Formats: sequence, structure tokens, C-alpha cells
Amino acid sequence: MNVRKYLATMKSAAAVWALCTTCAFAETNIEFIQWWEPEMPAGALRGIMDDFEAANPGIKVKLVSGPYSSTRDQIVVGAASGTLSDVVGLDGAWVNGLSKQGAIASMDSLMADAKYDQSQIADIVKVNGQSVMFPLASFVYPVFVNLDMAKAAGIETMPTTRTEFAAAAKKMTNADKNEYGWVLPLALQNPGGIQNDVMSWVWASGASMLKDGQPDLENEAVVGTLEYIKALQDDGVISPGIFAKKEQDKVEEFVNGRVGMMVDSLAHINLIRERNAKLNFGISALPAVDGYTGKRGLPYASWGIGISDSSEHKAEAWKLVEYLMSPEVNGRLVSIANAFPGNVNAKPDFSKSDPLFEEAFKIFQSGTLANEFVGLPVAEDLMRDMNVEVQKMFDGQQTAKEAAANTQKQWLVEFAK
Repeated sequence: MNVRKYLATMKSAAAVWALCTTCAFAETNIEFIQWWEPEMPAGALRGIMDDFEAANPGIKVKLVSGPYSSTRDQIVVGAASGTLSDVVGLDGAWVNGLSKQGAIASMDSLMADAKYDQSQIADIVKVNGQSVMFPLASFVYPVFVNLDMAKAAGIETMPTTRTEFAAAAKKMTNADKNEYGWVLPLALQNPGGIQNDVMSWVWASGASMLKDGQPDLENEAVVGTLEYIKALQDDGVISPGIFAKKEQDKVEEFVNGRVGMMVDSLAHINLIRERNAKLNFGISALPAVDGYTGKRGLPYASWGIGISDSSEHKAEAWKLVEYLMSPEVNGRLVSIANAFPGNVNAKPDFSKSDPLFEEAFKIFQSGTLANEFVGLPVAEDLMRDMNVEVQKMFDGQQTAKEAAANTQKQWLVEFAK
């Protein structure tokens, strides 16, 4: 035997084996940016990612997590720079702009390649006919009420009408103690307060801000809502600093017992429990105009999910999206998060959820979901336009009717583009 030739052959074989071994254990790392992890119990979302990784050897998921507002800012920066995470948590108000910017991918070809059954998805958000977002979990926005503050103020039942809400807010306000009946976040950087805390009052009474798909902001329902909210401010029942407050500031004030009521997402139940386990609070549907007997409109928001168009790992990103939207995993996730599922076949186990979710489900069953900003062109810009005009109204620079009219003019320009 030629020993030298034998050793050379063995060395070559070893090199090939080492190379193949490296290939076999090569990992694809994908990023998943979202604001959900801080709103779920500690370790819950990471646990779901660990299960995904176990079911998909070779794929590792890095969670990029933060509060809603900072996550939104990161997504904007990532979209502009082409560095957006592979899988993206989305708000329905963002998708139109991100899609037109080319930042989020159409998932139609990915679904086709995977022979994916689209009928199992409760809703698919499309822009120009392209599927860009699945609502993974949907949350209604009820009124959260500090029950101890309410009891101390002599309030025995949850307010169901605007008159009752205003009276309750006034009773719970004690400026000397820095306690107020309601909190309203209208920071221009993150104008979601217009959607969640202002226009939600319109939808609660079955009214609309649109007509035939076009802006209709000068109608009686919208103007009346602005007048109502302005009256609450004039009565001094809204926590000071409205123009600087973001959503997380609103939650912070409620958690610390500084406001009696807030309109907020069910997603924050876990967060509130963690931040202040002793806080005694309840929820109720958003009050309607006096005398309204129709179905209560329920403002809602979704944890939407999509894929970055700049991702170099779209196939792996799709596997994660498909996994999270599967009936079993989707049911598990919404049970933890106190949400309603995005897969029609999901069966959430609400018995392990926070008891308040049973109340939320009753509210959900008796009302109808309403959020007219979802999918609108430049939805956040529309909110910001209105935010500016509402701030002017609060400053006494114009009336509610003028604020609505000025917003209408700006929205018509955007809709015409």
C-alpha cells in the first residue's frame, strides 16, 4: 500500500467531512421586530420562538422588542434604510405607507409556493391587491376603570353613556392630589391617540368618519365628538400634558393610580398586572351618545405580521409567519395575550386567561369591530393632520366645527393623491 497516497486520501476525506458537517449545522438567523413581547407575560413569546426553533432545526429567531412607539420608530428607520428585520410586527395604520415604500413584501407567492390555505385566515390586509399583512391577534379597546377610585368617588356602575362618563370623570378628579378622571394622549410623534382615544367615540355610537370611501369629517357625529372631548378638557377632568403624552404615558398614569379611566388595548392587561399587582380595575364598552340603542362599535387594533421585502431569508421568515398563524400556535398565543385569534380554526383556552377577558369577550359578542383607519393611505399622516387641528381646538384657536373642516380639507388632498 502506498502510505503517502493513503494519508492524502484520508486527509481529503476528512476535509470534505468537516465541510459537510459545517453545512449540516449551518444556521439561518432571522430577526423579528415587534412590540408584543413586553405586553405578554415574561418569557411567553420567547417560549413560542423556542418551540418554533425546535420544530425548524437550522433557523434561529432573534426577538427585537420594545414599546409600541419606539418599535414603530425603529420600523420607520429600518424601512428607509433597507435594514428592516426579516419578520415585522405591523399596525394596520402603517401597512399602506410601508407597502408603497417597498418595505414590506407581498406574501402571495410565498403562500402559493407553500400551497397555503388562505381560507383559514380571519382577515388578510392587502395594498394594491397584494397580501402584505395577517392580523395575528386582535384586541378591542374598552374603557379601563380604576375601581377603587370609582368607589371612593361614589360611582357604583360603569358609565355606559357620554353623560355618565363625563359625570364619573368629574367625580374622580381631584387636582390637588394629581388625580384625574380621564387621560388623552395626543403627541404628534405617535398620533395613534386620534384613532384610539378620539375617533373611537364616533365608532362607539355606530357613526363614521367616511362616506362612500371618502372623508366625511364635518358630519354631526364627528363634530359632536370633538365638542364632547373639548368639554371634558374645559371641565378639567383630563390629565394635564395632553399634547406631550404617548400611549405608554397613558398606561403609566393608569398603573400608578393617577387617572380613573382610560381607553386602552386589552393587550395591556398583562402589563398592568405586572406593573401594579394591587391595582383593582375593570373594563367596560366605550360609552355611546345618550339614547343610542344600536350595536356598540368596538375600536380595535391588531398585532399584524408581515415580511420585510429586503429580507435575504424570506423562505425562513415565511415559515415563522406560517407557524404563528397555525391553529394550535395562534390559539396558544391569543390565550396568553388576551386577544382574539387570526386563524378561524384556532381554539383559544380562555380558562387560563385573565378573568377580565371573559368580560371583554362579552363586550366583543355584543358589539361590532370598528377601525376605519386600517388600510387607509398614509393613515398615520391623516391622524397627525387631525391631531394638529384638535390641538388647536384645545388651545382655543378654533371651534370643533372648524377643526373638523380644516382636517377635511387636508384629508381630501391626501385621498386625491
